[in-house]
Amino acid sequence: MRISQAMEGKIPDDRVILGIDPGTNVTGYGIIGCSGNKMALMTYGIIDMTKSKGDHPDKLKKIFERVLSLIDEFHPDEVSLEAPFYGKNIQSMLKLGRAQGVAMAAALYRNIPIVEYAPKKVKMSITGNGNASKEQVSRMLETLLNFKAEGLLDATDGLALAVCHFFQNAKPGSKAGGSSKGQSNWKSFISENPNRLKKN
Repeated sequence: MRISQAMEGKIPDDRVILGIDPGTNVTGYGIIGCSGNKMALMTYGIIDMTKSKGDHPDKLKKIFERVLSLIDEFHPDEVSLEAPFYGKNIQSMLKLGRAQGVAMAAALYRNIPIVEYAPKKVKMSITGNGNASKEQVSRMLETLLNFKAEGLLDATDGLALAVCHFFQNAKPGSKAGGSSKGQSNWKSFISENPNRLKKN
């Protein structure tokens, strides 16, 4: 889903971040443009393989090709990926790891740096709660980026990864992407964007 204008004026693009939440059937993605402590939504959506008639390798090929096309269209400076997590179902973990791998390969093919974030880290960065639901993350992203998510939770999961990376690296009064790793930039973002907060 393309967002032609996500904020007043030109969408900042000093730094572009692509967030990807890989999945075996649905891969979510979101792209934001950033400048200093300002960010805006450029596009978000899903790579849907649920109706694909191909086998698992065909689905992996589709993920690789679609991620590569996003990279070639939007020219992200960095890619933020969900880190692998451990589960009880070995087969599901293996397939998910392959999906993550081909998304990584697409970024590496274009020489784009990759950063990985654990799911709880992403939720904490967006909502302040590492156990937040997908719906809570989506609603907070709507507030931060001033858009309507329309229930596309896989897409907002991908978008959350991009925003998480922005918050981990944005520095007050300077171009985003510096050395303040692990430091949330909530206070400076809110102070510069007071209109983004919804009042009850």
